[in-house]
Amino acid sequence: MNALVKQEANALAHAQASGRMAVADIIAHVSTVQEVMRAVMKPEVHYGKIPGAGDKPTLLKAGAEVLCMVFRIADKYVVEDLSTADCVRYRVTCIGEHQMTGSVLGSGLGEASSGEEKYKWRKAVCKEEFEETPANLRRVKHARGKGGSTYKVEQIRTEPADIANTVLKMANKRAKMAMVLNVTAASDCFAQDLEDMDDALRDHLARHENDAPAEPKGLPVYSDEAFQKNLPAWRSLIESGKKTAEQVIATVSTKGALTDEQLAIIRATVVAEGAAQ
Repeated sequence: MNALVKQEANALAHAQASGRMAVADIIAHVSTVQEVMRAVMKPEVHYGKIPGAGDKPTLLKAGAEVLCMVFRIADKYVVEDLSTADCVRYRVTCIGEHQMTGSVLGSGLGEASSGEEKYKWRKAVCKEEFEETPANLRRVKHARGKGGSTYKVEQIRTEPADIANTVLKMANKRAKMAMVLNVTAASDCFAQDLEDMDDALRDHLARHENDAPAEPKGLPVYSDEAFQKNLPAWRSLIESGKKTAEQVIATVSTKGALTDEQLAIIRATVVAEGAAQ
């Protein structure tokens, strides 16, 4: 780990001196991220696969903290309060500074609001609480359970002030995740942080991903043995003028993929003189 830190410090010093990073330094930087991912990070702890997020693993909060430790990044936050009487909302800018030099390395922007689905509603404690809540502050939500089953949940609106601290922490977290990916240029290894995705949206994306039609599998290569066995019959059809070479190829290709050499042999067959008449 000390070698990785020293390597990154050298790259940073060279970048500050020349105003840019050399190609070797960029390669070393990317290699550092990949090496840390292999040697230090653990699946489902520092990164994980989020349904609907594509093939890239998603960087989790613990993984971002590891990258900050490796590259000596200190995070500083600038909070913008956009709250209204009915909604708590924060926009946060996370600034990444190098711990050794104090140089600003980059920043990231994050926002959170009590108007988000997972913060806006909560499950009613009991039937009486649901019925005694004004109609405009309650709802019945249809949700999907295991095995494709569905069920109903009685929910009521949350009090924005009760979750103000939670919303602020989430805005800070999102800003830090964006900053870490920007500063470390780790987006080629990790997708954006999606672990806080709403459960309903995540479920929808997962089902959409599973329902996608599978790509058709390619036909197996036409074997040389079968090709040599059937070639005389194909040549007879072409020489007699009953079929062209391309028509034979089209028919055979429905049963197996022809190689370039096999295609050339079929196309080399010449129609006999007078066969067309």
